[in-house]
Amino acid sequence: MVQRFEKPFTQQEPIPETAIERACEILRSGRLHRYNVANGEVSEAALLEEEYAAWQGSQYCLAITSGGQALQIALRAAGMTAGTKVLANAYTLAPVPGAIHAAGGIPVLVEIDENWHTDIDDLRANAEASGARYFLLSHMRGHIADMDAIVAICDELEITLIEDCAHTMGAQWKGTRSGNFGRVACFSTQTYKHINSGEGGLLTTNDSELASRAVVTSGSYMNYATHGAIPSEDVFQQTRLQSPNCSARLDNLRAMLIRAQLPLLEDNVRRWNERYSVLQSGLSSVTGLRLPDRQHHEEFVGSSIQFQATGLGPHVIPEFVEACANRGLEIKWFGADEPYAFTSRFDSWTYLDDIPQLPKTREVLATTCDLRIPLTFSKNDCQEIAAIIGEECERRIGS
Repeated sequence: MVQRFEKPFTQQEPIPETAIERACEILRSGRLHRYNVANGEVSEAALLEEEYAAWQGSQYCLAITSGGQALQIALRAAGMTAGTKVLANAYTLAPVPGAIHAAGGIPVLVEIDENWHTDIDDLRANAEASGARYFLLSHMRGHIADMDAIVAICDELEITLIEDCAHTMGAQWKGTRSGNFGRVACFSTQTYKHINSGEGGLLTTNDSELASRAVVTSGSYMNYATHGAIPSEDVFQQTRLQSPNCSARLDNLRAMLIRAQLPLLEDNVRRWNERYSVLQSGLSSVTGLRLPDRQHHEEFVGSSIQFQATGLGPHVIPEFVEACANRGLEIKWFGADEPYAFTSRFDSWTYLDDIPQLPKTREVLATTCDLRIPLTFSKNDCQEIAAIIGEECERRIGS
């Protein structure tokens, strides 16, 4: 009998019971909006901002409706205006170029290397050729590039670095948390990220002017003083009437869900990495698969794993993915011509005016496969998954 994996790849762990009890209290109060509080009460959203700023090691934090909204607000608050060119690594998910486009910017896509990092030489070349002075860096699928080199280029060319940390909440580079290298960072708490509030986002920065503009843009001309981890009143007086209101405030219910899970994050990072290690060990011995070379400075969060099916090639990979699906595995392939299963390649973003060829990125993505690692999987489950992938891959080597 052919072995089949039976657990769903989209099943998250349950919300803590204490959070469920607190959720009922909030629902019974009817005070879901962050500015709808009783006398003397501090909103869940404001408490979240204070706690996440302290956890991240940032002066300021803003709770927002989604990671994508955080990106748009970060770009606007950093001074990006309509028609501004913004560098972005080409291996990312659609909300990243989507945020640039929605905010009126023009994405300038940068090549990646064989380990799914931003290609440092191409970053410099594109920055110099385009004149772009913003870089929206996506730490896609938790792969942290050489941050020393990136920061050096951004400093030299006076480029504003904005970090998309949707996949690196809890990760570090040389002991510094991901998100603390640029002028501003954005995080997601969408269901499949490292904290689950259904949808949600966070923005962190040490720049007081940017923070004040972000707060106002998120939806507050008058109630900004009720936020947590914000600049002083004099900063708001300089900026509050200069920023558009986009109504992207996070509600108290989801803020509470994030607060309840934040103390669990460090241990969850350890648990994800245990599962990643099992999969990495199992897949590294499979003929025809190539796993990334992880840099020793990178303390990543193994909530997903990527590999290249180099021994199969793009013409055989669809059959391989389908065979794995028939055995219960949800493998995403970045080489498909059409976007599917939350996966898309840069050339499917046809709303961009001038899509570059990006031969290096295209070659890497042609064999790139992606696998989610939910914490509902055990280490034995990960061994089983690696075994199925190995069988289906080696069955097709040389096809």
